[in-house]
Amino acid sequence: MKKVSPFLMFQGNAEEAMNYYVSVIEDSEITSITRYGSNQPGTEGSVMHATFSLKGQTFMCIDSNVKHDFNFTPSFSIYLTCESEAEIEKLYAALIEGGGAMMPLGNYGFSRKFGWIADKFGVSWQLDLPNEA
Repeated sequence: MKKVSPFLMFQGNAEEAMNYYVSVIEDSEITSITRYGSNQPGTEGSVMHATFSLKGQTFMCIDSNVKHDFNFTPSFSIYLTCESEAEIEKLYAALIEGGGAMMPLGNYGFSRKFGWIADKFGVSWQLDLPNEA
């Protein structure tokens, strides 16, 4: 085995999601995009396969060319360990825009500040500002 990578399947907005994520999370970038062309099974110009990096963690994604009755589930989430109050507040505000909270940003006892949200694309995020050591 060479490596393990999270894989996100979008239904037409993979590129929008990647652009949004790399704009919100510092030290992140889109590393490759392959698009469907004419005479291929997906919508021309949509993402056939792409990779992006969030703080060094590589993700893969696609725009599914098949419509599904399912989407992302909160049972899988992207977990962000933040370093400051300002950082967690900024990320929470950006990622919740157009989405919703499962656990609003607050102190739940196991960390100084924690929030669990689904973003506007349906992807689940846990944001943590750990207790001071």
